[in-house]
Amino acid sequence: MITTNFSLTYFIVAGEIENSKIASWLMIADAEGMSVLTAWAADKFNADKIAKVVKTCGITGQTKNRNLILPGAVAVLSGEVAELLPDWNIMVGPREASNLPAFLKAQAA
Repeated sequence: MITTNFSLTYFIVAGEIENSKIASWLMIADAEGMSVLTAWAADKFNADKIAKVVKTCGITGQTKNRNLILPGAVAVLSGEVAELLPDWNIMVGPREASNLPAFLKAQAA
């Protein structure tokens, strides 16, 4: 999964991932501390930035899984991210972090 470095978003998303009890990685894109939607609107969280984080953070050496879950609020980026990361399965997660546990459990089933 990926999100921005807005502290409130990070802590909420990380907490919901932990609550899901599904082993997951959370990548954080530097969006100058902006929330996902604000950063997207300011072009600080876009397909290029997402692809760069995935390619440079070292995740490919940590897991064989190639599923990347985008925040539901930026579903519009999924096609462009898929073009930039052709070896990855790009998925759109829920719009609200509170729905992450159910979403992750459904994906794991």
